[in-house]
Amino acid sequence: MLTLGVEEEYLLLDPATGLPVARAGRVREAAGLQPALRPDEVQRELLQAQIEIATPVCRELEEVGGHLLRIRHALGEAAAGSGCRLAATGAAPFSDRFPVPVTPSPRYLRMRSDAPQLTDEQLITGMHVHIGIPDRATGVTVLNRLRPWLPVLVGVAANSPLWQGVDTGFASWRTLVFGRWPVSGPPPHFEDSADYDRRVRGLVTGGLIRDVGQVYWHVRLSESYPTVEVRAMDVQLRPDEAVMLAGLVRALAGRAVGAGGEWPPMAPVRPETLAAAVWYAARHGCSDQVFDPRSGRLRPTDEVVSALLDLVDPVLDEAEDRRQVVPVLGRTLRSGNGAARQRRELRGGGRAGLLRMVIDQTTGS
Repeated sequence: MLTLGVEEEYLLLDPATGLPVARAGRVREAAGLQPALRPDEVQRELLQAQIEIATPVCRELEEVGGHLLRIRHALGEAAAGSGCRLAATGAAPFSDRFPVPVTPSPRYLRMRSDAPQLTDEQLITGMHVHIGIPDRATGVTVLNRLRPWLPVLVGVAANSPLWQGVDTGFASWRTLVFGRWPVSGPPPHFEDSADYDRRVRGLVTGGLIRDVGQVYWHVRLSESYPTVEVRAMDVQLRPDEAVMLAGLVRALAGRAVGAGGEWPPMAPVRPETLAAAVWYAARHGCSDQVFDPRSGRLRPTDEVVSALLDLVDPVLDEAEDRRQVVPVLGRTLRSGNGAARQRRELRGGGRAGLLRMVIDQTTGS
């Protein structure tokens, strides 16, 4: 089976107000004293109210789940000891009129200089799934075949409905915020790895972006590791939801490279269609309809998810991943994704109830 690793970004919130607090440096220092955390597992992010983690390379979904629980618990303790709380919500639900300071690294300071307002509003967090590949040619095959299923992943993973104290009406507001960068959203179809490299290189040499790190497509080839990186999903409230999505992504990638039989023929999805389908998924989540890449039309979400599971079924069986994927995915469709639960809790428990739920579910409480 293909190896995988997961990166998660979290927000640091004031436990009383829910406002983002610039304590990432303090939390990282406290995390260094946690015996359950390795130094390379916790990294800084763009803003000082954000922090990022990375699991080791894993072969089993159980490994992924164990690492996420371990890291979230230990980092949650480090945050609490630093006077804040760890929050796995895709966007800061509340914010102050004063921007959160940028992490003072040369790269992040250049980003702030290039796009001040975009940087100040980057109080969003996602999860990235890295899938190990033997070479870049295989990576482009995975990218091209996974690409039409991005709207389903965005809809199921939506966990950012609130922004600056209001309900945005979107299930994944993070998708809209991140989509304002010049190279973002669903990628185009590529002829081969040379085509991919040529087009990315052209963006940099043309002066349109500073470096390849600013290629923020929902799926891209990693420039640092031999992986395909899927970046379309909001960070998940619950660790088991993150494991479910990681398993679904790996199953799609495995199917794309030939596990479980030939990839079924499917009409190409035009870039404008896919962009609109991702926007629709960000707006509605998985509550009603989602884009079906087989027909090129909106269909009931349960039908499209069923088709996706049929596609990856042989890979889930081979990897013995079914029990970590199918029941959690079914629960998400029945009970609602993170966005639906955040809205429900805000209506029933108010601001305090929402914060309590987000903080508790982040660490698996």
